[in-house]
Amino acid sequence: MPSLKDVVGLLHAWYPPETADSWDAVGLVYGHPGVGVRKVMFAVDPTLEVAREAADWGADLLVVHHPLFLKPVHGFPATTPKGRTLATLAGVDCALLTAHTNADQAVTGVSESLALALGLTDLAPIVPAPATPIDKLVVFAPRDDAERLRAVLAQAGAGEIGAYDHASFSTPGVGRFRPLDGASPAIGAVGRVEIVDEERVEVVLPRSRRAAVLAAMLAAHPYEEPAYDVVELADPGLTATGTGRIGTVPETTLGKFAAAVSAALPATAVGARVAGDPDRVVRRVAVCGGAGDFLLDTVAGTDADVYVTSDLRHHPASEFAERQGPALVDVPHWAAEWTWLPRVEARLREAVGDTLETRVSTIRTDPWQFRV
Repeated sequence: MPSLKDVVGLLHAWYPPETADSWDAVGLVYGHPGVGVRKVMFAVDPTLEVAREAADWGADLLVVHHPLFLKPVHGFPATTPKGRTLATLAGVDCALLTAHTNADQAVTGVSESLALALGLTDLAPIVPAPATPIDKLVVFAPRDDAERLRAVLAQAGAGEIGAYDHASFSTPGVGRFRPLDGASPAIGAVGRVEIVDEERVEVVLPRSRRAAVLAAMLAAHPYEEPAYDVVELADPGLTATGTGRIGTVPETTLGKFAAAVSAALPATAVGARVAGDPDRVVRRVAVCGGAGDFLLDTVAGTDADVYVTSDLRHHPASEFAERQGPALVDVPHWAAEWTWLPRVEARLREAVGDTLETRVSTIRTDPWQFRV
């Protein structure tokens, strides 16, 4: 049986809290990391009804998309709605974890799950997340010292590429130098040209680790004045994470595509709203889980035929439609984000096998109950 710390560690690895927006409140809200976890339930919203469902099922952890406490509070008495939710979970020792904007951008995150639920292929972020700034360090060292220097660089945080560490590249060469008066050479003598068999060692490193890696290299290098270069590498723009997704569907019409969207999402009282010619040809589709009007200008500059998102306001949607660019499909916020739940559930089950039970909440937490 995994511990809460183990499960939280997996979720944080897939949806890193540090990638959340600065205003957001994500991570472990309640629970002791050392306790065991047998049952995990997933939901969009931490409502009282969802908390009761988790409690009745015997969940040890409730994973939600929307935060219970988005704004700071000084207390959470059980006489308040949010306090009642937390009290219900605490009463059965059920932990609570939120993955919000950190889950929006990620691979297998909210927008990607929505895109896959709608049948999109060849996915790419609408706005790619900036890659971690990377440097390349090139340092020259005597051949006999190169292996020790590579180990020092790795220990300082250089040479990590994806799921690999201690990555480096070396080429042999010949170094030449002449120590002058005042020098204290590790090899050679003052006033005499020295020729040394050397290696050129190349490693990549996060730019945030530059100072630490250089300090470790200089401390370990046998030369009094090591020769080295630091090169700032360009962002290749190949990241799979980022805001929204854009992809391709088999050619269809807007009317048929909108019907397919409605069928693919859980039923709600409101359903989908569409702006555009029903006979318009649709091949390229942009999506953003949750409220996506902040991407309207960006989507207008893409080759999308239609943009699927939620919570579009009257004036932004009207002005967007007047551009005669992509059509719009506005779907309920809860329904769009619900598509993430089965995917994160499947990912967790794949990671931990049969060591725990999982469940997606059966409660529709969309706030709109009926339409007149």
